[in-house]
Amino acid sequence: MLIDTHCHLDAAEFDADREEVAQAARQSNVSVIVVPAVERANFGAVSSVCREYPGCVAAFGIHPMAVARAREEDIQALRETIAREQPIAVGEIGLDRFFPQRDDAQQLYYFVEQLKIAQAADLPVLLHVRRAIDQVLQQLRRIGVRGGIAHAFNGSRQQAEEFIRLGFKLGFGGAMTFPRAHRIRKLAATLPLESIVLETDAPDIPPEWKVGARNTPDQLPRIAQTLALLRGVALEVIAETTTANAITVLPRLARLI
Repeated sequence: MLIDTHCHLDAAEFDADREEVAQAARQSNVSVIVVPAVERANFGAVSSVCREYPGCVAAFGIHPMAVARAREEDIQALRETIAREQPIAVGEIGLDRFFPQRDDAQQLYYFVEQLKIAQAADLPVLLHVRRAIDQVLQQLRRIGVRGGIAHAFNGSRQQAEEFIRLGFKLGFGGAMTFPRAHRIRKLAATLPLESIVLETDAPDIPPEWKVGARNTPDQLPRIAQTLALLRGVALEVIAETTTANAITVLPRLARLI
């Protein structure tokens, strides 16, 4: 079996055929799909998807690219949703220093508040980190959480090792499948396999064979095969180890296995 540790199955891109997409994932041996929220407005949609489709589990958080729409009361709503829904993680949260129309102080405020929520609830976090790895690591050292996943990891070896030291796994997905993605592929090939989990980020970050098309969770086996080829091991080893890694870092997944 495989676990897609990051897939936005609630997204509007799946409204027309969500049932077929979920079924295709199950038929492709993707038995568990982690569905992270990105703002208070889609907490309900994420909950509904995870109730309706077998193997889907929720995480709740406010994405750094959504904080411009966030309000102070959304933090309390997040606390209440976590207490009520018992998600597997707090996420998707983090910092994004890539897109130009942003408020860095506002992003940092919501990130820190959500780390505090995760700490109080003893939950791992699903991190969005873009051009802000050192800033995110600084906050993780300051506010200890029980680890989590650095989604779509694209940092240095040293930064990867620091995430691992802090109890995190590193998410690898479609970006790893591009032959010219030398740094990501080298990390995927040489980091301890016990530090890696697999993801699609569907409908985003499509693999090399779906450039320009919608990404879907049933692509995870081919992504896993890429990792197997990079490491020179059997696909079964990748599936078994990355599944165990996901359960280790997101322990509430164990109730689904």
